[in-house]
Amino acid sequence: MFAIIGIVVVFGAVVGGYLMEKGHLGVLLQPAELLIIAGAAAGTVLIANPLHILKEILKGIIGAFGTSRFTQARYLESLKMLYELFDQARRGGLASLEAEVDNPEKGKTFTAHPAILKDHHVCAFICDTFRTMMVGGMEPFDLDQMLESDLDVHHHDATEPVSALTTTADSLPGLGIVAAVLGVVITMGALGGPPEQIGEKVAAALVGTFLGILLCYGLVGPLAASMGKEADAERAYLQVLRVAMSAFNKGIPPILAVEVGRRAIPGHVRPKFQEVESTCRNRAPQAPPAEAAA
Repeated sequence: MFAIIGIVVVFGAVVGGYLMEKGHLGVLLQPAELLIIAGAAAGTVLIANPLHILKEILKGIIGAFGTSRFTQARYLESLKMLYELFDQARRGGLASLEAEVDNPEKGKTFTAHPAILKDHHVCAFICDTFRTMMVGGMEPFDLDQMLESDLDVHHHDATEPVSALTTTADSLPGLGIVAAVLGVVITMGALGGPPEQIGEKVAAALVGTFLGILLCYGLVGPLAASMGKEADAERAYLQVLRVAMSAFNKGIPPILAVEVGRRAIPGHVRPKFQEVESTCRNRAPQAPPAEAAA
């Protein structure tokens, strides 16, 4: 939502300022210049990136126009699900989770949290970690290092589309210059014509540079930055899952392992301890005690 508002503000401010200076809007409508810049940019993306990154770029651009998945409600739901798994493992042993982690689509814990079940990577991250705990033979420190390595690999994969789109954004001013040079070449061929015609062609050439810079800093670059922030938010979310599961694997009780995870949540979406405890144990949050009368 904010991405749409931002794009409207950027283009509205640029066009509005241009019109305030008595500019003619029709001069900025140069389909040929836009075709050169956008077509060449799309071609460079296709040359530089394999198919799976192209799909992730498209997915990331679409996601940038929505809201982040990693809200306080998502963190609360995730901590509640981890608490249920921890509590079941504490009561019945890790072997009691075998049906849950081997087939989460049919397990009662995962199906009770559909948002997590739909997220393939998160679901696999949790299930594979519990499978590793069941096998045994791995020290808690080694398990934690393995999870950190998993996070690094996933974050690298998540930032590849961001890097590709950022590179494309950086190339747009240069492609705008290419469009401008081609416009100048056309202008050179019309030097014997009327001055008005030459002026129109020069203006069209300059619009190419303008469009390249505007698309770079007003659209493609900010979209890449938005995708990068979402990738960082996903890593922070997985980090919470990692520290909570590592804490439980070290023998920390379920509610305290969840508290370890809560402390790793970014501050702007971190719930209070009472909220997490009441959510995990299905209790209404307790009201703070009233202050004694003076």
